[in-house]
Amino acid sequence: MSSQPKLILDAAALVSNWKTLSQMSGEGARCGAAVKADAYGLGAVETVSRLAKAGCQDFFVASWEEAEELQSCAAGSSLSVLNGILESDLDLSARIDAKPVLNSIDQAQRWRGSGRPCDVMINSGMNRLGIDVEDALAFDWSDFEIDTLMSHLASADEDVAQNSDQLERFRAAHSAVPHRRLSLANSAGIALGTEYSFDLTRPGLALYGGIPRAEFQGRIKPVGRIECEIVQTRIIAAGAHVGYNATFTAAHPMTVAIAAMGYEDGYLRSFSNRGQFLCDGITLPVIGRVSMDLVAVDISEVPLLKEGDRIGFPLDLPLQSELSGLSQYEIITGLGRRFARHWSD
Repeated sequence: MSSQPKLILDAAALVSNWKTLSQMSGEGARCGAAVKADAYGLGAVETVSRLAKAGCQDFFVASWEEAEELQSCAAGSSLSVLNGILESDLDLSARIDAKPVLNSIDQAQRWRGSGRPCDVMINSGMNRLGIDVEDALAFDWSDFEIDTLMSHLASADEDVAQNSDQLERFRAAHSAVPHRRLSLANSAGIALGTEYSFDLTRPGLALYGGIPRAEFQGRIKPVGRIECEIVQTRIIAAGAHVGYNATFTAAHPMTVAIAAMGYEDGYLRSFSNRGQFLCDGITLPVIGRVSMDLVAVDISEVPLLKEGDRIGFPLDLPLQSELSGLSQYEIITGLGRRFARHWSD
């Protein structure tokens, strides 16, 4: 068996999360899926294939290169490119069955006359991507085939006035921009209520086990489990140091496992002296600094573990965020290329 770390993915949990989010979106809204960044690090082709089989019909990626990768598994579905259409994208976009999400008047002018459908992003207050409401109202959209008019919530994970402000600004663009569907809610936005759902919701993080708001507790399931192989064990004496810069000192004799996973795999140094592995329900603390390819774990409670055994932990994003200080998004999208990804269907 290879010593590379494994990411074991639960297709049933992924589909369950999508169905939960679809139900929370309300009867009048379809539930899509944000699958950009390789489906938040889990593998876009495999994720889209399983969600499409479950009934998902709308997928969102960041770039035309990502859209190209999904042409086969997303066939017959709606595929939207969130970063829009740049001059450098024109050749590739002509060969791909996907829609740009037009984010500026320049992009709209570039797409005019294409004879192909598009989506349009309205800047309702996040000031990231999107056309300002005033500019959208003044522009001539008469020869565009706009499928989805959308915007993006900046603070839906909080109960703040910005949410309702963005809702009202988005509504202000409805009458002037022709469209077939409206879309505003991301994962957290779904929990704000069905007035934010419109015709289509676009969850990302919660699909993959993230909990952006308390309303998802107990309803969203972890989708993955990480496992890595022990490459060496040792017994250290009281007073011995572990890892770079001696940031851990043993208070008593300990049994230590060195496991083959480190910050190159996305297990960053912020887990140093804070992370936790599990074995048969027993917590195994990370000790010392996480290295590029290795991490030290206190296995004193399970001293019979040996070279070649595997230890790991569920990809419980809220817990891992609490332990490391990283956001749930950083943890899941940062999973490294060396992970062997295995789906359990």
